[in-house]
Parts: sequence; C-alpha cells; structure tokens
Amino acid sequence: MLENAHFNMLEQQVRPSDVLDSRVLIALQEIVRAEFIDAEFHGLAYADTDLPIGFGQVILSPVVLGRLLQAANVQAHECVLEIGTGTGYFTALLAQLAQHVTSVEVVPELSALAVDNLAKANIDNVTLQVGDASNGWALADRIDVIISTAAFVIVPEDYLQSLTVGGRMLAVVGEENMMEVKIIHRVSEREWQTESVFETVIPAMINAEPDEQFKF
Repeated sequence: MLENAHFNMLEQQVRPSDVLDSRVLIALQEIVRAEFIDAEFHGLAYADTDLPIGFGQVILSPVVLGRLLQAANVQAHECVLEIGTGTGYFTALLAQLAQHVTSVEVVPELSALAVDNLAKANIDNVTLQVGDASNGWALADRIDVIISTAAFVIVPEDYLQSLTVGGRMLAVVGEENMMEVKIIHRVSEREWQTESVFETVIPAMINAEPDEQFKF
C-alpha cells in the first residue's frame, strides 16, 4: 500500500507541480519518506501535506520539497550546508544529489533521530551537527550551496559570506502568509544577485530575529 502511495506521490503530485528534473525525481523515488516519520503518520506519509515530527517542527510536503530541490539544482560535485535537519528526510534527498551534506539541527533529539534514520537508509555522505544556526554557522571553508528548510525574515549576512564565489543560497524569505523562495547567487567577492523562484509558506526559523543584516 505504501509503495503505491509513494509512486502516486511522484506521478500525481510532484510531476504535475512541474518538478521534472530527473535527478530530483530519482532521489524522491529512492528515499522512502515513510521511514523518516512516526509510525502513526505512515498513512499520510505520501500525502501532499506537512507532517508533525515533534518539538513543534514539521516535515514539509513532498511537493514543496521537490520544488526546493529542483530550484537549488544541487550538482554531484557540490558540498551543501542544510539548516534544519529535522528527521533527516530532506538531508537524505540532498545526499542523493550532492558530494557531501553538512546539516545543522537546533533540537538535539531530532538530530539523534536523523542519525538513526540516515544510518538505516545507508547514507554516509552526511555530517550532522547540533546547534543554533539561525544567524549563521561556522564552517571550516566556504561552501557551494546553503539551503534552509525554515523561513527567514532577513537572510543573515554570515551565510552569504560563507558561499563560494559561484555558489548560492536557497532561502525562504518573508513573514506569515507572504513568503518567497529566493536563490541568492554569489557572483563575486562583494556581489550577490537574488532570483525569486516561487511563493510558499513554511515555518519560521527558530530564534531568527531581524537584525542589521542583508535584506532583500
């Protein structure tokens, strides 16, 4: 039954939402969403809806995640920083596309759950870290792609500085019911260009407060 629901998720929800990138579709096919949510929600695992994962957090709907993946256009040679691990589902999808994923989660219990889930899925190109990444995250080196699965009112300057030249950040920016997915490209040491991709509504970043940072 769940296998049929998984297939229908791809063919009746994701593809009709113009998620047509073959690598994204393969990732969504190969990663079993039901294994990243509580058993009580297995019947809704492939419904086009956000699902609770505890601690006031949710796993975003398949369509939204598919559209985010397609917009990010992660390549096999790229390293990715994910802000918000949750139970590890989106982390697993990113790991199918990227060379390596570093993922940060503010809730220790969720990060521990993600460790188990990713191990069961035999995914080993991921580094999980625990901490508050609402205003930035220290990295050993610049990174190709940064993706946030929670919304910012203002994108922290630290993240933009952490990008390689030629790199990009996917961020959902806005408040309440007015949010946009933006791709922020670093085109030189001191220049960034922003592209608005589509509108959506997702939960706000925990502890992210507007500051004198980079506003779009």
